[in-house]
Amino acid sequence: MTAPINLNRFRKAKAKAETKATAAENRARFGQTKGEQTRVEAEREKAKRDLDGSKIDE
Repeated sequence: MTAPINLNRFRKAKAKAETKATAAENRARFGQTKGEQTRVEAEREKAKRDLDGSKIDE
């Protein structure tokens, strides 16, 4: 006779694996870390300041 299996444990493990797969897909699709986001934002602000600073008022 085979050992009984816990269906709840199996169901939860399957749901967890699906969640991890979805998370990996989202990381690949939208994937910027918080550090990368702040770096890009800082570069945008610097470019804007440099552009505004070189503007000639008439």
